[in-house]
Amino acid sequence: MNLPNKLTVLRILLVPVLIICMLARFPYHNWVALAVFVVASLTDLADGKIARKYGMVTDFGKFMDPLADKLLVTSALICLVGLGKIASWIVIVIVAREFTISGFRLIAANNNIVIAANYWGKFKTTFQMIAIILLIMDIPALQVVTTIAVYIALALTIISLATYIYENRQLISQMK
Repeated sequence: MNLPNKLTVLRILLVPVLIICMLARFPYHNWVALAVFVVASLTDLADGKIARKYGMVTDFGKFMDPLADKLLVTSALICLVGLGKIASWIVIVIVAREFTISGFRLIAANNNIVIAANYWGKFKTTFQMIAIILLIMDIPALQVVTTIAVYIALALTIISLATYIYENRQLISQMK
């Protein structure tokens, strides 16, 4: 269990803490939730950089890192739906994209093909996290900025899905 993998496990362990902080009503709960989400998001940035820089890439990390990211982002978004801060249809589109890409990766793995993350996926993740941070902060003066960030994240979600499908269209033709 190297450092990048420990950071991935930490991100997974922070998900229930995030959910509790987002949904519980105690003084400054949204700011505590924000801190938890930011720390968890930073572990995502750090684990990948450390793993690549120091040659610590593992099969565990390849599998669990994207799963941890999906757990973090979808948990936060679902809580935000419950709190009335984001429309459910937007979250459905985002979650559907994640399931679709995961399905593609499973099919690819069965055909000994690795589908690497591309820059659209990285932009998508970055904007989703920015949008989630703004939504958790819930600052009325930033309402327009928050709305724009949500729709940019949504657009990048759709663009990254279309890009993955287009770049891996040969995989679709190989399915039986």
